[in-house]
Amino acid sequence: MALTSLDRAKQQYLEQQVASATPERLLVLLYDRLLVDIERADACQEAGDWAAAGNHLVHAQQIVAELNGSLTDEWDGSAELHGVYTYLTGRLITANIARDRAATAECRALVVPLREAWHAAAAAVSSTAQTPITALA
Repeated sequence: MALTSLDRAKQQYLEQQVASATPERLLVLLYDRLLVDIERADACQEAGDWAAAGNHLVHAQQIVAELNGSLTDEWDGSAELHGVYTYLTGRLITANIARDRAATAECRALVVPLREAWHAAAAAVSSTAQTPITALA
């Protein structure tokens, strides 16, 4: 399938957004896309489009693998979050292989509060970074 000039422009815009994003913004973008993939997978499962659902669930697994790979031992919560990511990966696989909408819904229920927490953390970091130095004195 050939890309239109609009498709190419969208792709360039997205690539520039990612390339210039701060680490906290990248994390938020990953969580946003993870939720989109899970919700699209659920809609495809409901419609019986198992191939498309599988594509979304596999992409979601790739995002979780990226999130998991970004964890460092320097952060106290990394072991717990690693456990969540491991569990989430297993449930995404189950949702795909077993065509299990309940597993997909469980994945969504796990991701939504994590996404909200990371959005709040990123906003806090962003607002701190934008605070004028004179206001900190």
